[in-house]
Amino acid sequence: MSIFQIKQKTSGAVLWTGSAHDEKTALDAMAREAGYADYASLPDQIRAGGVQAAKLDLIS
Repeated sequence: MSIFQIKQKTSGAVLWTGSAHDEKTALDAMAREAGYADYASLPDQIRAGGVQAAKLDLIS
């Protein structure tokens, strides 16, 4: 698994950070933590501004 950070494109606000297998599962995990079934279930106005999922490269 990798660590992903999801940000709102318009404001740059971090919406979620956590581990996931890929970008799609990261978006679904973010939505579940917000109380939705998956990313596709989020209201249109939330998805309209766009979100960006980035894989974080953490080096120790």
